[in-house]
Amino acid sequence: MSRGLFVTFEGTEGSGKTTQIELLRQALVTRGPVLVREPGGTELGERMRDVLLFGGMDLHPEAEMYLFMAARGQLIHEVIEPSLAAGRIVIADRYHDSTLAYQGGGRGLSVHWPPSFPKPDITFLVSVPVEVGHTRQLLAGKRPDRVERESLEFHQRVSDEYHRLAAAEQERFTVVDGTQAPAQVHAMVMARIEGALAGSARR
Repeated sequence: MSRGLFVTFEGTEGSGKTTQIELLRQALVTRGPVLVREPGGTELGERMRDVLLFGGMDLHPEAEMYLFMAARGQLIHEVIEPSLAAGRIVIADRYHDSTLAYQGGGRGLSVHWPPSFPKPDITFLVSVPVEVGHTRQLLAGKRPDRVERESLEFHQRVSDEYHRLAAAEQERFTVVDGTQAPAQVHAMVMARIEGALAGSARR
């Protein structure tokens, strides 16, 4: 059995990546994709999510980084690796590039990519100006979590780091303009996914 396809979506707050994940899930429903979110997806990950995003604690930046990575390690072990080994398509709402962007770019920490964390086959960076994302969240009336409440300057550093990461790994990353209509963004996502699936079928 061939190994599955690992697809991740990244972006700053309000980019629209979660909408794109749902559209992709619907498009691939007959293939039974496995959807995961970060932090979350396991019992440990969901508990970490509460602590990291809604716990109200003042977390030291390094503690925050390692909590995210601990949740990710459990998700890889429990869900991502077994699903890929079974030939499934795994779609992740955030992955380790989020730590590189938020804790690395945003908080200025030194962040590495652990050898035990598999690299995605495809990473979509849904890109919008941070002001646009912030306005979208305000209009949606969404209660901001601990990270979302950070300053626009913080989120701009995150955005800058995402684009640096994408420029450094152009074969893995596809940058899509999240200010376009969702259907237009989805068409670009599907073009990349269908190309990858066709390539897999030929092997």
